Amino acid sequence: MNAIVALCHFCELHGPRTLFCTEVLHSPLPQGASSGDISGQNEQAEEEEGGIQMSSRIRSHSPAEGASADSSSPGPKKSDMCEASGCRSLAGGHPGYVSHDKETSIKYVSHQHPNHPQLFSIVRQACVRSLSCEVCPGREGPIFFGDEQHGFVFSHTFFIKDSLARGFQRWYSIITIMMDRIYLINSWPFLLGKIRGIIDELQGKALKVFEAEQYGCPQRAQRMNTAFTPFLHQRNGNAARSLTSLTNDENLWACLHTSFAWLLKACGSRLTEKLLEGAPTEDTLVQMEKLADLKEESEGWDGSEEEEKPSSQPDVVEGQELSKCSPETSLMPDCNSWNVAHRRLSVFRSLRHMRQVLGASAFRMLAWHVLMGNQVIWKARDMDLVQSAFDVLRTMLPVGCVRIIPYSDQYEEAYRCNFLGLSPHVQIPSHILSSEFAVLVEVRAVTRSSLYPTLFEDEQSLNKYEFVVTSGSPVAADRVGPTILNKIEAALTNQNLSVDVVDQCLVCLKEEWMNKVKVLFKFTKVDSRPKEDTQKLLSILGAAEEDNVKLLKFWMTGLSKTYKSHLMSTVRSPTSSESRN
Repeated sequence: MNAIVALCHFCELHGPRTLFCTEVLHSPLPQGASSGDISGQNEQAEEEEGGIQMSSRIRSHSPAEGASADSSSPGPKKSDMCEASGCRSLAGGHPGYVSHDKETSIKYVSHQHPNHPQLFSIVRQACVRSLSCEVCPGREGPIFFGDEQHGFVFSHTFFIKDSLARGFQRWYSIITIMMDRIYLINSWPFLLGKIRGIIDELQGKALKVFEAEQYGCPQRAQRMNTAFTPFLHQRNGNAARSLTSLTNDENLWACLHTSFAWLLKACGSRLTEKLLEGAPTEDTLVQMEKLADLKEESEGWDGSEEEEKPSSQPDVVEGQELSKCSPETSLMPDCNSWNVAHRRLSVFRSLRHMRQVLGASAFRMLAWHVLMGNQVIWKARDMDLVQSAFDVLRTMLPVGCVRIIPYSDQYEEAYRCNFLGLSPHVQIPSHILSSEFAVLVEVRAVTRSSLYPTLFEDEQSLNKYEFVVTSGSPVAADRVGPTILNKIEAALTNQNLSVDVVDQCLVCLKEEWMNKVKVLFKFTKVDSRPKEDTQKLLSILGAAEEDNVKLLKFWMTGLSKTYKSHLMSTVRSPTSSESRN
């Protein structure tokens, strides 16, 4: 995340001051923190927090190098700093802390002030505003402010107990500065929780020191006895007390560096940007509608009032249906481990894999019925095999056209599902077997000869089955078929295309034909054009063939409700059109 996290303090002598800041560097380290300047100790520690691993180095310079670095720093002059380090976090010769993110090669550098003059000005202004005018009621809590020129700031002000301070407390703030307003606002809950944890730890340490000091030397009674002493003489320079003294933690700045670096890393990893080119696809809209319907059902569901469904009606979940398995297909307990390992191999991996197993002619017949919207029935004992077949075949259809019952112990009508898995003993009605609107794939176990071994173990497991594809309307080999089927087969037979590339080809083909479906729906259902005009439109779309027309009509059922309602709402009423005429 391209941001800066800083700890600020309101000094009673000098006003708002930046004590410590951590920034992200994507380029080589700035002067004064480079690896070539190491002359002192070089300690490397592995830090792991929240699953993020970074190597932290604490670098120290010689006095001469530290002086030269301070002279070129854009920070405040030495005369403006408190003598007791109240306005200073690191010593004059301390070059800061550096953490290396091994995953992204990004460095997180902590100093008292940013080295870049422009960043110093931005942090300085944010510090002043966070401890002066931009505060929430009670002067303690989070607030958001900023502009496009100076960046946007998430600021959390808080108090630290100090027995020597006016009012027994000092005012601090932790600010996060970045130029992306939307990103910072979306990170508000995350930043609030993590920064609040850092503040609680600081306040807890300071409270222990405060209570110990008050127990040894109560300051309230002492101040009452010296009420008429001049203010500056009374305070005697105690306004410049450092935060390490208030918390009694010599490793405070190293710990803050680790916390700030992790905060920048984690906050940048939790949100990712995704570029959406154009309107969402129909599949995306349908999936969003199904999720919304499921959410409404879950909110309105009452287990005590719900009627028990008959065993013959499978449950519907996100467009797919979960059915009850037949007792005859259940596995014996002592065979579970073998069957699990066996079923992991007996699955279809892709359309190309299915085409190789079934054969070109059988696959073409099956794919033709899938694209036309006919019912596809698989009969097999292996439920995982059937499920994998449906997962592969459904990639050829829009999401709204898919209705699956993965496995059932009785036949289900075509209006309920276009993908149906059945156990081998289920009887299918004769009119379905002879129908031209259904295709049956029977998976039978066969014994292969060991004289022809296979090269791969998964192919060997599928060779134990025989796949018989039958239909009342077989697809002739010389039939042209829908255009999209021919393009799918051309992609599958092209060995130069990987499986991932073929998947992207399917996405593009589906989007192409769904656009034709949208045009046809608008032309016929919304505008109610005559049949002659529809034929001309189909010719323009390149879909005048019979199979293409059937495919478009079936895919029209998969259009999202959002798209249909949008088109219907744009139709002009007859009264409005007459008034215009």
